[in-house]
Amino acid sequence: MALRRRRARCVEHHHLVHLLSILAGQLLGASSILEVVAGLPRWAGALAAAVVVVVYFVAGGLLTSAWVNLVQLAVKLVGFLSAVPIALALVGGWSALSQARGLPDGYLSLAGADGSPLWFIALLAPAFIVSPGLVQKGAGRAAQSRFASALARTRSGCIAFAIVPVTLGMVARVLHPALASPDQALPTLLAVDLPPLVGALTLAAVFSAEVSAADAVLFMLSTSMAQDLYRRFLAPEADDARILRVARGSAIAAGVAGLAMALVLPTVVDALKIFYSLLTVALFVPVVAGLLWHRPGTTAALVSVAAGTPLTLAIHVATAGRGLYGWPPVALGLVISAASFATVSMLRRPA
Repeated sequence: MALRRRRARCVEHHHLVHLLSILAGQLLGASSILEVVAGLPRWAGALAAAVVVVVYFVAGGLLTSAWVNLVQLAVKLVGFLSAVPIALALVGGWSALSQARGLPDGYLSLAGADGSPLWFIALLAPAFIVSPGLVQKGAGRAAQSRFASALARTRSGCIAFAIVPVTLGMVARVLHPALASPDQALPTLLAVDLPPLVGALTLAAVFSAEVSAADAVLFMLSTSMAQDLYRRFLAPEADDARILRVARGSAIAAGVAGLAMALVLPTVVDALKIFYSLLTVALFVPVVAGLLWHRPGTTAALVSVAAGTPLTLAIHVATAGRGLYGWPPVALGLVISAASFATVSMLRRPA
């Protein structure tokens, strides 16, 4: 029992690390908007974003967050749908954009100019397939049905919306090729090139998206700390009032930790790489193998997470995200995770 609890705590700690990285990415995105619009330095923008998110989450709670997210969704849809056609018109339409001088050769090909975009498939596709929200929505069905459902949902919603900010980013690259940071591309395009009303609305949409995502991450972090760690392992007898205090304290601590990561990481993309790498390495092999293979057990899944996740993070930090021998950290982590999972599963006696 004690060993099982230590393993569970280890997995939960890995979960907290990758959630903090996505929180840092949202704070960086919000700080880039404040940097362009208000002239705030990067650290001040990240600090302001962290304070706003933590205060309204802690003060308002889950109900307030739900109402705010509803308003944010409406603003995002109107803002982005208004901005895309206007931005494309600035560069002469999609055909002119795809042939613009500001884009390198092979920019729109699947392999890109140097082949590196192919590794993003290994980074993003498994993470979306095993996203907890996607898998949970298939609860009660056969394993294969849940797996197919996750794939179908991945193809539809995520891919359909992903092209919108990417298109705006391409326009920004053509119009502003000498930006100090790629994080400034979208805020600069919206603040400088679009009509004031559309630009302001879309900036609000982007900022609301950052705040919404950060708010959701704070909810997951505070729930994990209060329910999964504190109530489960430290104080099973704790009443709801104490759990609420722990959750609010955890949200504040998570906000501080996320801010610290945001001040260290150079760009939003770096934060997202850490998040998706750890999510992919921690969940893809155990979830998919557990759904499709009858032999594995809990021990194999825990060993897979415990081996793959810290080694992936270590490789990422040691190589500044470049990986080893042309292999990015996430690919190496998947190999380590799969090898660990398969080894333990094969040594396990069939039930």
